[in-house]
Amino acid sequence: MARRFASLLAAVALTASQAGQAQPRDADNPTCPASPNWSNYREMRFTEQVVNGRPVLLAEGQIDDAMIPRLQAALQHFRGDEIWLRSPGGNARIGNQAGTIIRQNSLITRIPAGWACFSACNFMFMGGFARHVDPGGLFIVHMFTHTSDRQTIRQEVARGEQNTVGLIGQIEQDSALLASEDNDFLIRMGVSRLLLTEIMYRQNAVADATNRSTRRCLTQAEVLRYNVVNPGG
Repeated sequence: MARRFASLLAAVALTASQAGQAQPRDADNPTCPASPNWSNYREMRFTEQVVNGRPVLLAEGQIDDAMIPRLQAALQHFRGDEIWLRSPGGNARIGNQAGTIIRQNSLITRIPAGWACFSACNFMFMGGFARHVDPGGLFIVHMFTHTSDRQTIRQEVARGEQNTVGLIGQIEQDSALLASEDNDFLIRMGVSRLLLTEIMYRQNAVADATNRSTRRCLTQAEVLRYNVVNPGG
């Protein structure tokens, strides 16, 4: 059964690799395709699917604030040991919590060929006891930021200097806390902290006139170098 399962994954990887070669690259983010397949579900969905006789839990969609109870409910009835991830990210701390739950359940995580895992999904993926990024699968990172709510920023700036200074201080404090949490998480999951310092923290948080790149798709060599994948567990 394991051999047939591996053969199926290889066939899917070949098909996705061929499709990926034909897909145009992102002009602003040249390491990535123009349209990563990370799902447009606004809330992450958990669906059990039997792949060649083997149960697999599919986790697809945005990592929303209320995701953890749904993940826990899905795992209560799941009799398999592998979860496949496809997500554009979402709530960073929820992603860390989900990764911890995945580790507590000794699950294998996988990004199949043709699927993409971005931002908070990275930390959910790294919770796997054993982790796989298939050829043609995308592990996409960026520099985290707490400044994505542009409307809130505009409102605070319009209220005057004191409000703006307060907002900046809040962003700085929360960013420092999250950076510390991310560092601790990588240590506990056995991922190299160099992934943060050499890759994630070197990406632009916001595109500017000289460099519009804000995300990076890791190569197969890089996911191995930073121990993002650990096929042996």
